[in-house]
Amino acid sequence: MRGLISLLSGGLFGLGLLVSGMTDTTRVQGWLDIFGAWDPTLAFVLGGAILPMAVAWRVAARRAAPLVGGAFPPPPSGGITPRLAIGSLIFGAGWGLAGLCPGPAFASLSFGGWEGLAFAAAMLAGMLLAVPAKRIGRVAA
Repeated sequence: MRGLISLLSGGLFGLGLLVSGMTDTTRVQGWLDIFGAWDPTLAFVLGGAILPMAVAWRVAARRAAPLVGGAFPPPPSGGITPRLAIGSLIFGAGWGLAGLCPGPAFASLSFGGWEGLAFAAAMLAGMLLAVPAKRIGRVAA
C-alpha cells in the first residue's frame, strides 16, 4: 500500500510540474533573472504549494503516526551549518545554470533528449558523492 501511495504521489507531483510549466528550463531561468526578463510564473507555483502543505502539516501534527505506517521524521534542527550553506549554493548554481532541480529533471527524462539524460546522470553522481560525505560527517560528529 505504501508503494502505491508513493507512486501516485510521485505521479501527481510530476503531473503538477508538467502542467505548471516547471519542466521548461527557460521559465525557471526567467524566474531567477530578476534584473532582466523576469518571469513571475514560479512565484505563483510556489505560492500555490504553500496552502496545501500548510493544511497537510496541520493534519499531520494531529496524528500519532502516518496513515501507511512507520513514524514521522523528526523536525529539522534548524541550524545553518557550513555544509548546508555550501550545498544550497551548489544547488542554486545548478538550478540557475540548467533551469532544473531534481523533480523536474526526472520529469524531463521522458522528453529532455540527451541533455536531460546528461543532467540527470550528473545530478545522480553528485548525490552519490554527497552520501559518503554525509556518513563521514556523522562519524566525525
